Amino acid sequence: MRRFRTTPQELDGTPPGLPYIIVNEAAERFSYSGMKTILVVFMTTYLVDRTGALAPLSGAEAKGWYHAFASAVYFFPLLGSLLADAFLGKYRTIYWLSLVYCLGHLALAVDGTRLGIVLGLALIAVGSGGIKPCVSAHLGDQFGQRNQHRLERMFTWFYFAINIGSMLSMLATPWLLERFGPHVAFGVPGLLMLLSTVVFRAGRDVFVHVPPGGLAFLRQTFGREGLASVSALLLLYGFVAVFWALFAQTGSAWVLQAQRMDRVLLGVELLPAQVQAVQPMFTLALLPFSTYVLYPAMRRSFAPTPERRIGLGMALMALVFLLLAWIEAQLGAGATPSIAWHLLGYLMIALAEILVAVTCIELSYRRAPRHMKSFVMAVFAFSVSLGNLFTSAVNLFVVDEAGAPLLTGPTYFLFFAGLMALAVLLYVPFARWFAGRPAPALHR
Repeated sequence: MRRFRTTPQELDGTPPGLPYIIVNEAAERFSYSGMKTILVVFMTTYLVDRTGALAPLSGAEAKGWYHAFASAVYFFPLLGSLLADAFLGKYRTIYWLSLVYCLGHLALAVDGTRLGIVLGLALIAVGSGGIKPCVSAHLGDQFGQRNQHRLERMFTWFYFAINIGSMLSMLATPWLLERFGPHVAFGVPGLLMLLSTVVFRAGRDVFVHVPPGGLAFLRQTFGREGLASVSALLLLYGFVAVFWALFAQTGSAWVLQAQRMDRVLLGVELLPAQVQAVQPMFTLALLPFSTYVLYPAMRRSFAPTPERRIGLGMALMALVFLLLAWIEAQLGAGATPSIAWHLLGYLMIALAEILVAVTCIELSYRRAPRHMKSFVMAVFAFSVSLGNLFTSAVNLFVVDEAGAPLLTGPTYFLFFAGLMALAVLLYVPFARWFAGRPAPALHR
């Protein structure tokens, strides 16, 4: 049986497995973001029945099913993390479930009916369960004591790779859908997922493979001491779930709103789904800005602790949805607002994402016990699932007797802005309590 390194090399520089992980993540993000970017447009425009006749969904139905899928994508990491930490280890879990992920893309590319989309999205959701909780924890496992100080910066570059992949796919995939149809538009992200899997396997000999903990891991994790060690993080993720309920709508409500706006920018007409690409562009620009400019500037007035950064990001998200409500009011009054207003919203949401998501990833890894890294990352992913599940329920079930949505026009966006504002108010006393809690004994 092949033997792999199980502990990090004591290096001052970057671990040798990092390039494989970052390239793998960029390719996986291209595949996932590209597929997700065109999903609502596909369901409302290109979906066919068994005879090949068009059978599209309504906007509210498409939003509901889009967020139901996103919820499943972030639910299965709970199972994937247990599989990784208890039985297979992170590397094997990522690799084998990546192959399932590839089959999901294949189903989407070859079958444009409801059956094909349900099968494809189900396989992608299951496959994502092996990737989302494990890759960031696997990255952290590559660092030893001597280069531990590099970890924070590496998580920033990791998020940089995510947004490079997302940006390129959000630009390319809507164009592929418009020019070549859904088979090619779903097929190209599938090929990138296959490339991601091949690159990851190529790094197996230089990775640190932390052994799974077996049944002892399950007893330790779900025992009183194990759950107590992460209880504060679990409460934090409850607040973050509200953030994700709003953030995830960039692929649904934002796209449907963009269809009714003036999308000509600098003489070029953008596709509705293509506008999303500016968000990762802004994120790429704001990542170094936040590290080298924003946080040092904050330190002149107050310490930009993780708890404060998360709170600021949540408050910023509430303001974004107030902007969307204003745009919707303009559309309802017969005006045609410029898509430049969406660009402003995406700039704000990109900064909010850095303040909340990047901070949570780093905070989760540092505060989680060593044997629970993947599980804690999975619970963080589950907060995304809960947010999407809530948004899906609002779109599918908050309806009148005729089945028409009750939250329409500006009211829809004001509802979510108010929900986020309420979460921020409740978060403030929680953040003070959370910041005062010592690291659990299981960290040592």
